[in-house]
Amino acid sequence: MSNFLIEAFGYLGSFLVLVSMLMTSVVKLRVINTIGSIIFTIYALIIRSYPTALMNAALVFINLYFLFKMTKTENHFRVVEVNSDDLLLKEFLDYYHDDIYYNFPDLEFDLKDMNRCFVVFNEDKPVGFTIGKYDKNELDLVLDYTVPAYRDASIGNFLYDKLGQFGIKKVLYKGPLTDSHVDYLKKVGFHKTADYYYKEY
Repeated sequence: MSNFLIEAFGYLGSFLVLVSMLMTSVVKLRVINTIGSIIFTIYALIIRSYPTALMNAALVFINLYFLFKMTKTENHFRVVEVNSDDLLLKEFLDYYHDDIYYNFPDLEFDLKDMNRCFVVFNEDKPVGFTIGKYDKNELDLVLDYTVPAYRDASIGNFLYDKLGQFGIKKVLYKGPLTDSHVDYLKKVGFHKTADYYYKEY
């Protein structure tokens, strides 16, 4: 392998490690960081920089350990139903206001009109919420929001597995959509009709 290719390989590993630091999702951060660290470990072994290789190999195992732990975090999730005037929900909406409207720019709703509201916790930390209008066993979903660090569909999968336990037979989403939102709805088990997405229990 030429020196140019070896150096390019090393730069690629460094670039991926750097890019991983820009990720808001913890899962994406660790996955990209793991790939970058593997590449940089190989690069360090090629140039015989063994301390660098050892450090990056350690980073690979650390990342894999935490990624494995994340696959088990569902046991720490819990969903709590709250009223629309709940102070925690209002604080949540206020704190993440800019991010909510960045991701849902056409969103319009009055919280007072929402009669089913759910907050998802990871241990003692609120990490997502869902609000909507409920009628005749159907929840017309208005907003399903997850904080950036948990935006990997794990909370959505957990939440929509549990909503049936709250007497909900069907969840409908008729609101504005982006490509990423469509991908998310599919990941958490929604199906498409001509006019909306839905999930049944």
